[in-house]
Amino acid sequence: MDEETEAWVRLAEAPGLGAAAAAALVENFGSAARAVAAGRGALASRGLEAEAIEALLAPPAERMARIAAWLGEPGHHLVSRHSPDYPALLAEAAGAPLVLYVNGDPGLLSMPQLAVVGSRNPTRGGARTALEFAAHLAASGLTITSGLATGIDTAAHEGALSAGGSTIAVLGTGIDRVYPAANRELAHRIAGRGALVSEFPLGSPPEAWHFPRRNRIISGMSLGTLVVEAAQRSGSLITARLAAEQGREVFAIPGSIHNALARGCHRLIRDGARLVESADDIFAELAPLAGALGTRLGEPPSDTDSAAAGAAGTQRDGDYDKLLEALAWEPVDMDTLIERSGLTIDQLSSMLLILELEGEVETLPGGKFSRVRQERLPE
Repeated sequence: MDEETEAWVRLAEAPGLGAAAAAALVENFGSAARAVAAGRGALASRGLEAEAIEALLAPPAERMARIAAWLGEPGHHLVSRHSPDYPALLAEAAGAPLVLYVNGDPGLLSMPQLAVVGSRNPTRGGARTALEFAAHLAASGLTITSGLATGIDTAAHEGALSAGGSTIAVLGTGIDRVYPAANRELAHRIAGRGALVSEFPLGSPPEAWHFPRRNRIISGMSLGTLVVEAAQRSGSLITARLAAEQGREVFAIPGSIHNALARGCHRLIRDGARLVESADDIFAELAPLAGALGTRLGEPPSDTDSAAAGAAGTQRDGDYDKLLEALAWEPVDMDTLIERSGLTIDQLSSMLLILELEGEVETLPGGKFSRVRQERLPE
């Protein structure tokens, strides 16, 4: 860890020193390294409390060594407010974090993004919709950004990966922890083909107050936010509100009046969110915005609706036959499926999710899978 990087870490972790005050220090002294080396008197003269000054001048050595070790691993980065990889859209947002820990490709943070959020317990149709919209839009060049939660977030990440696109997961924990644990394998794939992002210090657990803060990063990095199924009181509505406050587009997919998970989307539409019927509705709005930022999106895959969009991951082809043949009626784990089918873990993960949404596969405890017996009506 070089001197400047360590200085940014000290500033980010100093107790009682917020991002705005830390950024002002860097501006005043010309660099993070000069700010932390300014000395006790200079820092005190700028209003810093004794605890913050002590943390800047003499941070815990063991803590710094742990962070340095993490940053020494391949694909691990610290993106500061002065880094060229810091997303310009997020920098414009109120309360933008001082630093971002990134596991993956930091260059993706400045690419045109669509946030996709929604219920942690969606209907099967809602999860399918999120997967297909994400696949369609990722294939056009948008990076799909979400929060790695179960439900809609998971479907959105899987959809982007299934289409060969990119996706970013913003965490409500330290970058070295995955929550929920069930998405550990998905997080590993996202780090390999996209990016995991967190503003929280290494080792931070999943605290309740972390997730609204995470949501402002999801919306802040994105050109727009799409809400797919959300109850009246939902964290997804917080993300949508933050997006609107940040001057970003808000999209919502309507649903049945009998579906409680459609009510949050209907409320957003009443409040001015754009009603979405197909992925093309979103592309038409965001393509000009991406162009204004200097990035030209490709045309979306040609189809009559988003259900046909994720050709790489949602069409039923010969690989599904291989998977269904490899699956047993008794529980089978992922390693066995890889061995039996010859498919990769990326292919299997997306295909298993699709089959689960279609009611042909169920996920069992212990990371195992099984085919679902279809009941036949008597003739």
